[in-house]
Amino acid sequence: MSAAPPAISTPDPIGPGHRVTLGETLPLHLDCGLDLGPYQVAYCTYGRLNADKSNAILVCHALTGDQHAASTHPVTGKPGWWGTMIGPGKVIDTDRFFIVCANVLGGCMGSTGPKEINPATGQPYGLNFPVITIRDMVNAQAMLLDHLGIRELFCVIGGSMGGMQVLQWAASYPERVFAAVPIASAARHSAQNIAFHEVGRQAIYSDPDWREGGYLAHGVIPKNGLAVARMAAHITYLSEAALHRKFGRNLQNRERITYGFEADFQVESYLRHQGSTFVERFDANSYLYITRAMDYFDLAAQSGGNLANVFKGSKTRFCVVSFTSDWLFPTPENKEIVRALNAAAANVSFVEIETDKGHDAFLLDEPEMFSTLKGFIDGCAEVRGLNGNSSNGARS
Repeated sequence: MSAAPPAISTPDPIGPGHRVTLGETLPLHLDCGLDLGPYQVAYCTYGRLNADKSNAILVCHALTGDQHAASTHPVTGKPGWWGTMIGPGKVIDTDRFFIVCANVLGGCMGSTGPKEINPATGQPYGLNFPVITIRDMVNAQAMLLDHLGIRELFCVIGGSMGGMQVLQWAASYPERVFAAVPIASAARHSAQNIAFHEVGRQAIYSDPDWREGGYLAHGVIPKNGLAVARMAAHITYLSEAALHRKFGRNLQNRERITYGFEADFQVESYLRHQGSTFVERFDANSYLYITRAMDYFDLAAQSGGNLANVFKGSKTRFCVVSFTSDWLFPTPENKEIVRALNAAAANVSFVEIETDKGHDAFLLDEPEMFSTLKGFIDGCAEVRGLNGNSSNGARS
């Protein structure tokens, strides 16, 4: 008998967070037509839930994000990806609000996805995991909030793929969302973005260690393919101006070019670093599934092709944010959302932030974004009577 393949050991992805099993009695019906259950959702919370559970904010993460929005990442040891926004006295004020951030369905930080064990086989799902959509992710989040006893969200907020989830929340559960903040997002994925995703997927497929998605059973990881996918995607998160300002044509630790294929330029070294560190915390099959979910996202298609119909009768207050140098989710795509909301007579504000930092600006120190969102959230909190802190609330 051949020896069992070596196990791939990874640090606990939950860290100080939580994980709950859902769908044991009522499975989650997926857009692909299959039912999933039971399944797990990993999540982190920040702040206190008040007595009437009216101060909850759901933060939705982007493609390569996870639930550790404002806490130390248990795998990398780095600060949370949105620590600039979440914390005491910050835009999303943990002294006033109770914040929930969940790892999406299909993710690789504790929520059920292709790297988790399929109870039917006792092996990782791999490509046997059902194809999921943004709407499936949101429905799983809704079941998590049901578990937490939170009926209505004060606000749903997120950037990029997180913004897609925000829009889906407003479409699927308008009665549960008082305020919605989609940042640097779109109502559907463009052909250009689908193309970039396909390049990344092909890089993973071409890695011999991918093993048709069954790499975990063989004790290997398709590191090279996943790293290339990350490198290609990371270029789209930055602007040309940001790349030039940060790197230009500066050489990496050398006086002159080598006439070879090592990393002569700083930008090459930077991308290689991004790729090599990414494979330490992300699962290749999850990358396939989550990029596919983004590709399939088309909110208007859920309502006969008319985006305005999606928001008809909505009482949710919206604040749509875009960035001038974002060519991944450019301002015209954000304005399409605003036009649809106006056509539906929804309550909507829009701001285009002047910056040369590109798509990733929503993750960075952008004072205009901070002041805009603080003003919007404070205004909504005043309407809801949430201007005091939540110190008298119950800790979740």
